[in-house]
Amino acid sequence: MNFESLDPGLAEYTPSMHSALDPVLDAHLNPSLLQNVELDPEGVALEALPVQESVHIMEGVYSELHSVVAEVGVPVSVSHFDLHEEMLWVGSHGGHATSFFGPALERYSSFQVNGSDDIRQIQSLENGILFLTKNNLKYMARGGLIIFDYLLDESEDMHSLLLTESSTLLVGGLQNHILEIDLNTVQETQKYAVETPGVTIMRQTNRFFFCGHTSGKVSLRDLRTFKVEHVFDAFSGSLSDFDVHGNLLAACGFSSRLTGLACDRFLKVYDLRMMRAITPLQVHVDPAFLRFIPTYTSRLAIISQSGQCQFCEPTGLANPADIFHVNPVGPLLMTFDVSASKQALAFGDSEGCVHLWTDSPEPSFNPYSRETEFALPCLVDSLPPLDWSQDLLPLSLIPVPLTTDTLLSDWPAANSAPAPRRAPPVDAEILRTMKKVGFIGYAPNPRTRLRNQIPYRLKESDSEFDSFSQVTESPIGREEEPHLHMVSKKYRKVTIKYSKLGLEDFDFKHYNKTLFAGLEPHIPNAYCNCMIQVLYFLEPVRCVIQNHLCQKEFCLACELGFLFHMLDLSRGDPCQGSNFLRAFRTIPEASALGLILADSDEASGKGNLARLIQRWNRFILTQLHQDLQELEVPQAYRGAGGSFCSSGDSVIGQLFSCEMENCSLCRCGSETVRASSTLLFTLSYPEDKTGKNCDFAQVLKRSICLEQNTQAWCDNCEKYQPTIQTRNIRHLPDILVINCEVNSLKEADFWRMQAEVAFKMAIKKHGGEISKNKEFALADWNELGSPEGMRMCPSIEELKNVWLPFSIRMKMTKNKGLDVCNWTDGDEMQWGPARAEEEHGVYVYDLMATVVHILDSRTGGSLVAHIKVGETYHQRKEVSEGVTHQQWYLFNDFLIEPIDKHEAVQFDMNWKVPAILYYIKRNLNSKYNLNIKNPIEANVLLAEASLARKQRKTHTTFIPLMLNEMPQVGDLVGLDAEFVTLNEEEAELRSDGTKSTIKPSQMSVARITCVRGQGPNEGIPFIDDYISTQEQVVDYLTQYSGIKPGDLDAKISSKHLTTLKSTYLKLRFLIDIGVKFVGHGLQKDFRVINLMVPKDQVLDTVYLFHMPRKRMISLRFLAWYFLDLKIQGETHDSIEDARTALQLYRKYLELSKNGTEPESFHKVLKGLYEKGRKMDWKVPEPEGQTSPKNAAVFSSVLAL
Repeated sequence: MNFESLDPGLAEYTPSMHSALDPVLDAHLNPSLLQNVELDPEGVALEALPVQESVHIMEGVYSELHSVVAEVGVPVSVSHFDLHEEMLWVGSHGGHATSFFGPALERYSSFQVNGSDDIRQIQSLENGILFLTKNNLKYMARGGLIIFDYLLDESEDMHSLLLTESSTLLVGGLQNHILEIDLNTVQETQKYAVETPGVTIMRQTNRFFFCGHTSGKVSLRDLRTFKVEHVFDAFSGSLSDFDVHGNLLAACGFSSRLTGLACDRFLKVYDLRMMRAITPLQVHVDPAFLRFIPTYTSRLAIISQSGQCQFCEPTGLANPADIFHVNPVGPLLMTFDVSASKQALAFGDSEGCVHLWTDSPEPSFNPYSRETEFALPCLVDSLPPLDWSQDLLPLSLIPVPLTTDTLLSDWPAANSAPAPRRAPPVDAEILRTMKKVGFIGYAPNPRTRLRNQIPYRLKESDSEFDSFSQVTESPIGREEEPHLHMVSKKYRKVTIKYSKLGLEDFDFKHYNKTLFAGLEPHIPNAYCNCMIQVLYFLEPVRCVIQNHLCQKEFCLACELGFLFHMLDLSRGDPCQGSNFLRAFRTIPEASALGLILADSDEASGKGNLARLIQRWNRFILTQLHQDLQELEVPQAYRGAGGSFCSSGDSVIGQLFSCEMENCSLCRCGSETVRASSTLLFTLSYPEDKTGKNCDFAQVLKRSICLEQNTQAWCDNCEKYQPTIQTRNIRHLPDILVINCEVNSLKEADFWRMQAEVAFKMAIKKHGGEISKNKEFALADWNELGSPEGMRMCPSIEELKNVWLPFSIRMKMTKNKGLDVCNWTDGDEMQWGPARAEEEHGVYVYDLMATVVHILDSRTGGSLVAHIKVGETYHQRKEVSEGVTHQQWYLFNDFLIEPIDKHEAVQFDMNWKVPAILYYIKRNLNSKYNLNIKNPIEANVLLAEASLARKQRKTHTTFIPLMLNEMPQVGDLVGLDAEFVTLNEEEAELRSDGTKSTIKPSQMSVARITCVRGQGPNEGIPFIDDYISTQEQVVDYLTQYSGIKPGDLDAKISSKHLTTLKSTYLKLRFLIDIGVKFVGHGLQKDFRVINLMVPKDQVLDTVYLFHMPRKRMISLRFLAWYFLDLKIQGETHDSIEDARTALQLYRKYLELSKNGTEPESFHKVLKGLYEKGRKMDWKVPEPEGQTSPKNAAVFSSVLAL
């Protein structure tokens, strides 16, 4: 160490005061070189001073041992001593990581972690190293191979991480939350809200989590709940660093001054026993980093960015003599770390240099380090050198394996002719995200293919498997490269990632932060999910469908009403339309129209989704109209009520039907007029392709009042003649449904051309008032779509790709004509409100929904919907009065996201093509009765006939409820269900040997049993229905379900066979009345039955007898352990399982004293898990062995 720059007054300090800090010479300097050097002008030579022959680094005094360059000119951003091996890790601002081995700092490995962001923290684990960048967490082996790469949200700005357990990690940054990540599953398990945003430093002791905030505060949080226990307001400006040791917390930072932030030379020290500050410690350097170095005492090392280092006690006084100086190559020190053994300090500067300071010539970084694995030595060096110029040199000196097979060098020359192959096209995502530096392009890996693998195709099969011919869902953009057009992330096809737990650990909340329910897409023919959502958010349709109930087994209106009821009950959880789609597949008309897709067509995207959803739209409106039009009063469900409408027309007809007058004029002068009605219109585009402006209202009028020349039969001429057919409208519908029919390049070019013309006209109209960006338009979700949140001046982005108006004005003229024009808010101010003009036959229609076809060559395309959700839906979900706002949302299966209203009418024809439009009359809801009366009554639980022909009363396994036994609110009902498999699951085997589920098996409920939970007949079933199915069963799962082939066949079954709809109504009535279901694994049962049950009505013994982060316990083991019962011997029986679940619930109440003594019940669960581990969770087979617990079996359970 160089002492010439020190204050001369320091020579007078007494060594005995602090012997450990005596200045010594650097061990690398030769004392003989300094023999003639004078210390002062008086000529006192160095030889007059007592210098030892061998200079050693004294213990407790740190001096520089080595300096190396990690990356020339690139500042070091973080340093970290490996906790398992003798290695030092360094990260740079360029995203590069370098490791050095041992105190000699020999370079071990060096690799790029991130291409653009700096490395902000490093954490060593047993098998690798964690690197944290701005929005990326990467786990890599010490040699540089990637173990996993976890991408965080793009809006995140992470700064710190903390390893709380061996597999749990906390990650914090400048946002208002901290993420908890499970390193085993590489998934986010928890998100903790932070009251004070900006967590840049995290520490942990056995009492608290410590979070350092950019505001200068340090918060202490509970280890289990992460709740704030105490807050230290350390600095008024910002926090630079802090550390915790024992009962002391020391912090350094910046204080606010008149000129800005200034480095505070007072260290704030806090006593964690009394939770208060003690005397601040004044230091003589500008502190930027600090660490406790507890060797003999609790010393503090305080480091400034200029390289000054001072050691002092946290409760003592700082001595200027304790200041040392690090000589950085750059002007600033950027990072500082202390080894686990406290023998080494690491400094990184702004020029990419790393300085290692130690208090020993041969330090160790860890008390106990494992051996480091090095690369194998090169075997070439051990071989004898060969002189190739010697012709007689024997080549046998080169060792090669002995083989009798033909060598590759013997390959015939005729078979080695070069055959060039065409390189595959570059991925569109790579081209979109590529950044060019000179003539070299860089782009992140989109991970659409395996690493370092590019699939080449043979020349003769190129035409068959070409990427351009795979996407057949729409011909738009085929003349260029449609896959180069980027599809926005929220519009991409969403898929469910299945784990070994199925859907239990899939985070649906990541895709839907609203209270509305999405729909799951993995069911066959789920392409119609977007249209189901559109119908649900039409208030009159929702009400009339839920009021409908008939006796048809497969009624789409009934099943849609059941699905709407689930959407009403859901609080953001996704629903599935399995029962509705099951009924949909049984309707012959749907199959005849080609609406039922095969699984292979749906998975590969071969179906033309745009045409398919438009045909489905016409079919569902017609089918619902027919279902509701039937005047026959249902007899199977007495008191269910008749049709929603008393007249012969249905409410669907009143809402959607439009009365038309079709006129056919022959050239002979004969005219034929006939009346008809239609539920929707199809757009008819003009033939000319000129770039003149054509309003949407003009095209709509042309499509409604259609005029065309065609061949038709003329009764007067008695032959087919060219006729002019015209269509006039008599009555306007309340809901105007439009199929866009954009099925070719001609229609797509028309939309694109009109959008460009409309954009130019809007630019001219607004002049210089147009804003250049759209950021402030999305500032607040609550203001999106509300009149208060609208701006009078739109942005350029909002005007692009827009041709569709938000409102249109339609008027019936006296001569049976129709006037249609686009309508804006300015027109309303000029002409007055629309309600006043309705008296004169003038109506204003507002856009309510748009269904669009997303063209994505990678997934085969998908369908999404933009829907304007009204006030009544927000009132029901938010459970608060006074909610009056409307909001546009994007519905992409289970992804739901609020959007700006302009996004609903923007159609980039390269990837977003309109398919269906819904316009509704203003004040529509006031014309209809929107009350919903539950049509399901108690008589659905009474006795009913079986579908099975051979069933006899002697085979009856249940006693139906009597009128005096009808369940009440809060009554217990034991429930169990058995299932069969309709389609096997589709899975793939990964390269590491693990199985990945692509599509789960499709299950169908086969038996449902409900058991009385109280009363004199407690334990006796009142429902034991076998469900008849018309679909092919591939596996009856007899070992687990007890269902045998023939049990579900009405011709040969001896069971009480009924329809799924009949049993579904019974369960719906029990749910609506408020009973509590007791069972084992009810979540899966209700999911397959397709029921939404409130959580407070489910008592699941799986979770009652479960400890957190432990395995789920089977019903069979619980029955043996607690009830001394042996069930499920050869097969399962739902009556036995339902009774056992009821008894287990009674046992739970007994052991937990009705839930009042959780601690005692926790001890019971610990004994349960200990016994289970010893028994390997298997029930003993010998009859002589009994359960360790003696529990009385219900005496009231009667044998049937």
